[in-house]
Amino acid sequence: MADEHPDSLLDLGQIIHDLVRDKRLDQDAAEEALNRSRTGKSAGLHPLEYLASLELEDATKTGQKLDLATLTRWLAKTAGQPYYAIDPLKVDVAEVTPVMSQAFATRHHILAVEVSPREVTIASAEPWHTGWEDDLSHVTRKAIKRVVASPEDIRRFTTEFYRIAHSVQGAGSTEGVRSGHINSFEQLLELGDGQKTPDANDQHVVNIVDWLLQYAFEQRASDIHIEPRRDKGLLRLRIDGVLHPVYSMPASVMAAVTSRLKILGRMDVAEKRKPQDGRLKTRNPEGNEVELRLSTLPTAFGEKMVMRIFDPEVLVKSFSQLGFSAEDHNRWQAMTQKPNGIVLVTGPTGSGKTTTLYSTLKQLATSEVNVCTIEDPIEMVEPDFNQMQVQHNIDLTFASGVRALLRQDPDIIMIGEIRDLETAEMAIQAALTGHLVLSTLHTNDAPSAITRMLELGVPPYLLKAVLLGSMAQRLIRTLCPNCKKAVPADKTVWKNLTQPWSVSVPQHFYEPVGCSICRETGYQGRAGVYEIMPLSDAIRGLIGQNQDARQITHQAMKEGMHTLSLSGAQKVAAGLTSVAEILRVTPSQH
Repeated sequence: MADEHPDSLLDLGQIIHDLVRDKRLDQDAAEEALNRSRTGKSAGLHPLEYLASLELEDATKTGQKLDLATLTRWLAKTAGQPYYAIDPLKVDVAEVTPVMSQAFATRHHILAVEVSPREVTIASAEPWHTGWEDDLSHVTRKAIKRVVASPEDIRRFTTEFYRIAHSVQGAGSTEGVRSGHINSFEQLLELGDGQKTPDANDQHVVNIVDWLLQYAFEQRASDIHIEPRRDKGLLRLRIDGVLHPVYSMPASVMAAVTSRLKILGRMDVAEKRKPQDGRLKTRNPEGNEVELRLSTLPTAFGEKMVMRIFDPEVLVKSFSQLGFSAEDHNRWQAMTQKPNGIVLVTGPTGSGKTTTLYSTLKQLATSEVNVCTIEDPIEMVEPDFNQMQVQHNIDLTFASGVRALLRQDPDIIMIGEIRDLETAEMAIQAALTGHLVLSTLHTNDAPSAITRMLELGVPPYLLKAVLLGSMAQRLIRTLCPNCKKAVPADKTVWKNLTQPWSVSVPQHFYEPVGCSICRETGYQGRAGVYEIMPLSDAIRGLIGQNQDARQITHQAMKEGMHTLSLSGAQKVAAGLTSVAEILRVTPSQH
């Protein structure tokens, strides 16, 4: 094909002919595709995009379609050029956009994706179009390495990369930031609104902020980090628990972006010496409202900002979607549906404790009950709850907040965290007076919640009277269903994960591989693993007798408590995650 059409654009008829030749398309489907193209349905479309839109059957794989990714891989193989899946998280936009102008890239349907001292990698969906190569090689003084990428990706990322590069460059010269009046606690930011703003000086900064937020939503990020450095600032996204660098920009532009976000979050723009908290509300690409919690921290090179993204959809997820097994769910429901007492959720920061508590409260918050929370800060605003935020500057602490909530006729109280004896005592007082109290602690496992409360100074007899149980949890990354592979199960590893239970060994474990869908990580999404310990009479009898957590753990396991490792092993057996992920996340066996 290359010999027949030197320096040429792809021809639909030739593509269909070659697909039939390679037995990827049967003759009848090929003729129909050609006939439909004559009606004008292929006008303006790249040949691969047109064929993908027909959803033709792949003749070599029963039940699979010739989608755009499959066709692009086939084209790359046919042309003898490497296939390249453009991952925006791995492209250094600031480095690749100066390689050529946007007009040149658009005219030739090409995009620079990698730059090294000696060569530049160019993605194209026209592997035999070579007219631009000499000009680009002469200007860059680098060798050209060609790769084949999806025409849809090339078109989309050409627009996106040059738009953000233009905005950063423009902001570097103007450094304008729009100021405005924020009316409410939940100012709703309409992304793209900056395009309607007549003040041209701040347009570039508005574009950068809009792009950053929309990009984070598209990438399923949980946190956005804006980090100042000596000469440049770094943008990073946390996806499935792992941070990914996204973009570096001049320090002055980074400061302007941070200032705009502080304005939107109702923070003091002039105050750069002390940490601040704020929040804003906006919409994701699907049009759903999303809340972001903003936090700034003064560092050596300026203000660092972290934005935590709270998706309201987590509140309507079922417990099975969160990762609860049927048994976990029954044990958890048995504890949280009691009319009074304390339930504790434990785990490190970022282990999903807040999501579990919000989901639980959402189910408990019927029209017959009054649900009140005291949080630091309020992470997700939920209309069904009465939420109060800790404010240390006016001495509104967890303890004083609970004291105030008790005068509000509550049925259920959620305390963000029990950090000291005063808060623990108020939580116990609330439970003793007929309220259900849910709260969090920072301990490694469920039994340690008891020893932690005793260490704070809670008398054993009070803890026995009010504690309903505790639950430890972790978040694990789930395997990408598109590329995970089965390997023979290792009996020794399985025994270590499941001890002291005798659990039959599955035939296979699954391991991560990596593909374009999961950005070569092998993982996509996260789920929880849980260790739930209801307080039985036997465990209650161990409290206050100088027993350590290991004895409580031993008794709880005799009564059927599954450790985090066993909960993780069940997910390994179900093919949802890998052994390595469970070993990374769960604490060592007792």
